Amino acid sequence: MAGQTVRAIGLLSGGLDSILAIRLLQEQGLAIEAFHGILPVHGPELLAWVQRICQELGVPLYAVDLEEPFFELLRRPRYGYGSGMNPCLDCHILLFRRAADRMREVGAAFVFTGEVLGERPMSQHREALRLVERQSGLQGYLLRPLSARLLPPTVPEQQGLVDRERLLDIQGRSRKPQLALAQKYGLYEFPSPGGGCRLTDPGFARRARDLLSHHPDFTRNDFELLKVGRHFRLSPRTRVIAGRTEQENRRIVELAQEGDLLFEVKGTGSPVTLLRGSADVSDIALAAAITGRYADTPGGPVRVHYGTTYPDLPEAIVVEPAQEELLARLRV
Repeated sequence: MAGQTVRAIGLLSGGLDSILAIRLLQEQGLAIEAFHGILPVHGPELLAWVQRICQELGVPLYAVDLEEPFFELLRRPRYGYGSGMNPCLDCHILLFRRAADRMREVGAAFVFTGEVLGERPMSQHREALRLVERQSGLQGYLLRPLSARLLPPTVPEQQGLVDRERLLDIQGRSRKPQLALAQKYGLYEFPSPGGGCRLTDPGFARRARDLLSHHPDFTRNDFELLKVGRHFRLSPRTRVIAGRTEQENRRIVELAQEGDLLFEVKGTGSPVTLLRGSADVSDIALAAAITGRYADTPGGPVRVHYGTTYPDLPEAIVVEPAQEELLARLRV
């Protein structure tokens, strides 16, 4: 195969490992296309970062929105959740299946990733690596350049498309080898390790678990609400989200849908609070009390405006701010 350009699909998460994997194979003269799965657990800033990295690496980017299939596996992950609500194995299989589709579509020789043997306890031990390769339909065609010399040779290595001796044998959770390699390549700006998946965060995972438990048919809008505010469960059918900052207040207003009620204390610093669900009079009073608790008022009864249109909020109710004991029972 000497002198022949080989096309490979490299999964690019945006993290250092995936960037290093691309650089390693670029050194061997391979033509690479970066593959990025857009997932709802990440924000738009990640895609912008990936686009920037691809420009710096000089590789084309193929990005695909995987929101709906991701939500389906989040509801019913075949291989369970990690430490939070992160369905890592199912998510990896989804990503690699789509990368395999892309490989076949463009006639690439193989797929590769920045995975490191033993770096992540759920998804990067030997059996998990084999499982993902098998379930994604990439047996023999999924290369992990950073740990390749610790793993069985892949087809592209056996065929001489990739020089195995120039691949690496990194394993474990230490980042020293990757940081040294980054310095060699002149890479000084990259996200901190951790994957960036919100579902590994204990607070976000708790809210996601609550949403799945009470609203298994949740929508993208419901999921986006998990990313902002303080969350309270009033009943199986009703929940409240109170903004913590002006930016969160604006986002809550943006996410409000028909049937939602919005609350605010006028004339002072106040959260915008959203009440979603089949609410009765007591739910409205409680949402108002939660709003009053976090408003910048001197204490005592507070007048809270509410309604379905913001900033009009034509209705008003006077309530005592909610006490901490009550908030602790309702907080998600």
